[in-house]
Parts: sequence; structure tokens; C-alpha cells
Amino acid sequence: YVLGVLLFVFDLFGPLKALYGEASRLTVMNAALDRIEAVLDEPELPDTGKQHLPSQAQPGQPEVQFSDVAFAYQDKEVLHHINFAMKKNSMTALVGPSGGGKSTIANLLARLWDVKSGSVTIRGVDIRNVPLSELMDQISMVFQRVYLFQDTIYNNIAFGIENATLEQVEQAARIANAHEFILQTEHGYQTIIGDRGGKLSGGQRQRLSIARAVLKNPPIMILDEATSALDTESEKLVQEALDNLMKNRTSIVIAHRLSTIKNADLICVFHEGEIVERGTHEELLSLNGIYTKL
Repeated sequence: YVLGVLLFVFDLFGPLKALYGEASRLTVMNAALDRIEAVLDEPELPDTGKQHLPSQAQPGQPEVQFSDVAFAYQDKEVLHHINFAMKKNSMTALVGPSGGGKSTIANLLARLWDVKSGSVTIRGVDIRNVPLSELMDQISMVFQRVYLFQDTIYNNIAFGIENATLEQVEQAARIANAHEFILQTEHGYQTIIGDRGGKLSGGQRQRLSIARAVLKNPPIMILDEATSALDTESEKLVQEALDNLMKNRTSIVIAHRLSTIKNADLICVFHEGEIVERGTHEELLSLNGIYTKL
């Protein structure tokens, strides 16, 4: 009996040791499941809009307008009485200290959240009354953090566009200053770029995201700190690509670099959730206020 018990204990020791080794992994899995459940428990944004956007604004009507907009994260209001309008094919720059509400403005325009009060309209139509799929057809976004997939360069650029031809993808890449470096990769447009584009530099990843936006060809562009994490050489190439992208489009640009914003048609200076100054680069410099200090 003693010998049998000893043999049983030794057989039991191996699985127990393996289970102990998995304890840390089980803890991580439990935390991940908690996060997944928290996301799934969030209420969905209502998509009940039935109104269609007109192909163009009425004479004298802005392309995009924020009217007395307020927004809060739960109980903390971060935007107060925001009013500004964007004319068709104009560039509006949002500047100011971090935490002032600039990225929140971009997210509200894309309707990633809904306003607490006031309204955001495109060509006179409240975006809450527009089907989300139709609204997304009107907008492209280029962010500081680029989301790429472990797939070919072609598929990453054509992502979200059905039946995009190689010629269309190449044309978009040329506009985004990406065509030359793509040809230098191992298999050109069929090169697998690795998880999150790990085989590419930051500037190359950013130019692919711009090519993706060019291929979609929307009337409204949102650019959120698209050049802030790049070196000087990459910034020059990306800035040229952004300039090409914004031609004949209505653009809202969030940036801290003067080279990006000085030619904007309207610059709105945000501070603690409010627009405290607005105007062109020269007009704001003459005020000798927050913009001048920035």
C-alpha cells in the first residue's frame, strides 16, 4: 500500500506542477476576459438615422458645423459651448495644450461618440440622423497611431474598399509618396509587412495609412497628430502626402507643428474645453495670446 501511495503521489506531482506554472497565464486570461466583458456590456451607439446627406451644401451653408456643442465623459464635461464652421474644401486646424478637447472634436465629427448637447451637422444635416454607414462613407481618418495588418501592402491599402484594382492602389500610393519604397520591398505590393506593419518604419506605415485614405476618396478628412511621432525626413515626405490628400477636401487637422497648421483657413485654439482664440495664423499672432505662446 505504501509503495502504491508513493507512486500515485509522484504521478500527481507532474500535473500539479504544470497547473502551478499556468497560474500566471490564467490570471492574465481572467483580466482579459474582464476587459472583453466590459466592452460587450457597453450600450451600442444608436443607428436609427434615416436621413440622407445631400451631395452638396446649399449656397452659403457650411460643409461642417459645430453648434453650441458640449460633451462629457460620464459626469466630467470636457467641451463647453463649441461653435465653429468649416467651408467646403477648407482646412481647419485645432491647436492648444494637451487635454483641451481637440481629439474629442474629431471623434464627435466621426460620431465615435454623441454630443451631450448641441449638434454637429454636415451640409445642414445632424449626423445623428444619418445612417452610420453613410456617414463613414463621407469621412476618412489618419491618426498618429497607424493600424496595419499582417498582410500584403496591397491588402492593407485596399482595406475596406471592395474590388480595388492594383492600378487604383498604385495611384493612391503615388499620391501618398509610398510607391517608391513599396517597389523596394521584397515582393512589391505583395510583400507581407508583419504584425502591425512591424517590418516598416514609422514614416512608411503612416504613408500607407494615407494611401488608404486617398483610395477611399472621401469629401471630409480628419488628421489627428499624423506627423508628431516622425523624424524630420519622414515628416517631410508624410507632410507632402498629407498636402496631396487634403486637396479639394474639407479637412480638420489636429497638430502641434507650425509647418502643418500655418496655412490653415481657420485655426481654433482650445484651452480647457473651450475655443479661446480663432482666426488665421497672422491674425492669431497679432493677438499676442495663447497661440503666440504656443
